Amino acid sequence: MDEIRPNSGAQAHGLVPLFPPGLQAIYGECRRLYPDQANPLQVTAIVKYWLGGPDPLDYISMYRNTGCPAQDVQEHWHYVSFGLSDLYGDNRVHEFTGADGPSGFGFELTFRLKREVGETAPPTWPAELMQGLARYVFQSENTFCSGDHVSWHSPLDNSESRIQHMLLTEDPQMHPIQTPFGTVSFLQIVGVCAEELQASQQWNGQGILELMRGIRIAGGPWLITDMRRGETIFEIDPHLQQERVDQGIETEGSNLSGVSAKCVWDDLSRPPEDEEDSRSICIGSQPRRLSNKDTEQIRETLRKGLEFNTKSALPPIGSQKQNHDRAQSRKDSLDSESSAAIVPHELVRTRQLESVHLKFNQESGTLLPLCLRGRLLHGRHFTYKSINGDTAITFVSTGVEGAFATEEHPYAAHGPWLQILLTEEFVEQMLGDLHELGSRDETKLPKEYSWPEKKLKISILPDSVFDNLLQ
Repeated sequence: MDEIRPNSGAQAHGLVPLFPPGLQAIYGECRRLYPDQANPLQVTAIVKYWLGGPDPLDYISMYRNTGCPAQDVQEHWHYVSFGLSDLYGDNRVHEFTGADGPSGFGFELTFRLKREVGETAPPTWPAELMQGLARYVFQSENTFCSGDHVSWHSPLDNSESRIQHMLLTEDPQMHPIQTPFGTVSFLQIVGVCAEELQASQQWNGQGILELMRGIRIAGGPWLITDMRRGETIFEIDPHLQQERVDQGIETEGSNLSGVSAKCVWDDLSRPPEDEEDSRSICIGSQPRRLSNKDTEQIRETLRKGLEFNTKSALPPIGSQKQNHDRAQSRKDSLDSESSAAIVPHELVRTRQLESVHLKFNQESGTLLPLCLRGRLLHGRHFTYKSINGDTAITFVSTGVEGAFATEEHPYAAHGPWLQILLTEEFVEQMLGDLHELGSRDETKLPKEYSWPEKKLKISILPDSVFDNLLQ
């Protein structure tokens, strides 16, 4: 990438007008906010994505925002992306499907960075951060929504900052727009500390964002990121954790319905050498694979990780996913059209198990109390999807519809996908036994928990066990 000062707009492509309609629509919204900055500093992809370049965003404009003294909003730099939506309408990047739906992925990214004293030009590192998020969207075909969290595990500006993760919210100034190629909304990146990310995972992103709006140095009303912020909102106001977050989880539950994890499960009711064993991790042999429908169901569960469901339900295995509230991505279309794949009969047969052994690494294990207290006690479900293979473990409560685990047969497997139905009484018992996993203290590993009367065992193991599993 390189910095330029734009003159009349984007470069021409074939016979497309010099100023493509999608690009013009976004510029129009920017000009509404910044009428005196007609030619802002931009970062542009030297080789455009549609010409084989690595950066999906054609442009990132950078504006100087004077803030709003009446709302105690400080001066900052405002970054706006161009490329997640359809800028050109000629199918070079996004398939044009009409003006009634979303344009491209339906959104652009923005970012607000505190302007430091004496700073005369905006730092350009946020542009690479936005390109990184855009690459994730293009490669995974997963879109972002307000309240989503992004685990980055590194200072956003590659410094020593505590701001190492992100939440996403609606930009407080930029309004959704209608372009000739569909609608575009503006999602703002908000830098957060690890403790704030964890709280958003355990409760919900919108709740944490609202707390940050009330603390000026943590973002204030417009959620401006300050990379020099050295305290979390819970250090600034120690009462927030217990009075707002913990109480929110207790009364509202958690919006996190699934995570990618290091996990595996064993069917203890049959010998491991049994050829019919459907566990996905098989040392020395080809791992069994989930069917397309199973994969789609788990993906939808994970994709809805921060969406609030008043009535929890798993889609039936025999039906294709339908989601009218979210635009179907190109990857979704490919998956739904790949039904020609041959699925072995034993893979689609649901089996009832007598006894199971669940294995998690420590990071995944710390989420078990959240799974139980924040999800199952509120009539919801929680899925662990293995990062090492196709293993999936879904905990369900008696209020979840569409589950193939039942109170009569609480452990059921569909290929490498295991469902475990837990009654409220058993959940309360497990919470008491697993309480130490919810603390921030390191647990000495391996750690084993067993409920013989329920024929359930859980082990918390070192990462090395899972890292070596498929080697």
